[in-house]
Amino acid sequence: MPAHLTSLPWPPALSIAVFALAGALTVVGSIRLVTLGDTLADRTGWGEAFFGAVFFGLATSLSGIVMTAVTAASAQPELGYSNAVGGIAAQTTAVAVADAFHRRANLEHVAASLSNVLFGVLLIALLALALLGSFAPAGTVAGLHPVSVAMVACYLGGLHLIRRSGVSPLWEAVATTETLPDVPHAHGGLDRRSPAWLWSRFAAVGLVVAAGGWLIALAAESLVATTGLRSGFVGAILMGAVNALPETVTAVAAVRRGAPTLAIAAVLGGNGLDALNLVVADVAHRGGSIYHVAGREELFVTTSALFMTAILLGGLLVRQACGWGRLGFEGVLLLASYTAMTLALAL
Repeated sequence: MPAHLTSLPWPPALSIAVFALAGALTVVGSIRLVTLGDTLADRTGWGEAFFGAVFFGLATSLSGIVMTAVTAASAQPELGYSNAVGGIAAQTTAVAVADAFHRRANLEHVAASLSNVLFGVLLIALLALALLGSFAPAGTVAGLHPVSVAMVACYLGGLHLIRRSGVSPLWEAVATTETLPDVPHAHGGLDRRSPAWLWSRFAAVGLVVAAGGWLIALAAESLVATTGLRSGFVGAILMGAVNALPETVTAVAAVRRGAPTLAIAAVLGGNGLDALNLVVADVAHRGGSIYHVAGREELFVTTSALFMTAILLGGLLVRQACGWGRLGFEGVLLLASYTAMTLALAL
């Protein structure tokens, strides 16, 4: 990028244009990621839920990771914090959007998976740790708050337990006529490609999505500096919405490809890594603990994300076959919660 374009702040018109172009870039990349990810999930034998939550979640979260790191290292670390938790709220709402594209039954009913339920529990634990970090003493060790270490340990331990539970499950969802089992299926020309080719393309598309995140972070900083918009609103709503685009697009595309388990896993996995974005922000922010940068708005968004995750987890456990309109009860509540959070931040 030319040097004059990296000199901030940009004019508002340029910032808005960058938001739009980077958003389009993430949409195109995310659609490609669905095809490659679905193929790799079957090829590796790891299943849609685990592969989607870990590798798919990482690829779709790359843009958010870059956004958080860039803004946390700048003079506006609140943007980094609010982007991470705002992305979780927006991405959880993506489940309701994907549900609207699944016409036969409620998406949470169809995508019955122990792994998805456990990833929801893990996400609640990570968000709770983030809140605890904000209320704990502000001291750091080598520039890192102890809660960041606890979050990484919680995530890695959770992955181990979820992987082990998937091999020898002690809990299983009752199969119904609407349940779509996670079984390998044909992927056209991709089935003739080597694993190395699939992994390299998956990584390349993920890097393209990450580049879009870097541009969005620069545009967000410029908007805060030139328009007077509050960092909580820009980070949680504007950046969070763009941050959620990969998960939203991949969830809808996965549903349309007949891979509903992958759709839920991509959202929950991306959310788990977005929670770990706070660790990235803590490393990048050199002014102390990132958790103590969080103000009233940032804590409000964190609590909203925690509440919405509990709603989604309830939907996965209740497995309502048909709900209100095209959505289950959790889809309606997720949309209402996100709308209420947006209005509260805008006022």
